[in-house]
Amino acid sequence: DKRRAAALATHGIGYADVGTSGGVWGLQNGYCMMAGGAPNDIARLTPALDTLGPPDGWLHTGAVGSGHFSKMIHNGIEYGMMQAYAEGFEILQASEYDYDLAKLSHLWNQGSVVRSWLLELAELAFKQDPKLEKIRGFVEDSGEGRWTVLEAIDKNIPAEVLTLSLMRRFRSRQEDTFTDRVLAA
Repeated sequence: DKRRAAALATHGIGYADVGTSGGVWGLQNGYCMMAGGAPNDIARLTPALDTLGPPDGWLHTGAVGSGHFSKMIHNGIEYGMMQAYAEGFEILQASEYDYDLAKLSHLWNQGSVVRSWLLELAELAFKQDPKLEKIRGFVEDSGEGRWTVLEAIDKNIPAEVLTLSLMRRFRSRQEDTFTDRVLAA
């Protein structure tokens, strides 16, 4: 990104990157934008960013590339949060208690320390399909979780939860793996 920005600058063209979080629900629920670029380029974009985003919905994160880099790390964190919710709900579902997971999700979003938009999405899923029987346990990845793990490796940062969350996504795409057959043997 820095090379592109420098090349464009020689022609009088500014360059900025804006990582955006909010997904397909952003129009309804809002979204946030992480803007990387030179201060003068971001200043020129400020009216558009102010118009597009909700109040406090964007941040100048630093130099060119920092917007998408922070969005990449954001998605890695999201993988870890999703994995924690998934494991917790599996334990609840397998327990001796007959939990209404939609109601429990709703309750947890009323001031609990684990409240989040991801939990709201889980609540919605449980309302539509309480045992999630219509959902195949196949989870894609955007590539940003992979990049986050590679960055952690490059910087010698132990990111166990983020790495294992990515590996679980890979595992969700496999059936009757050789690994499982070796374990069974």
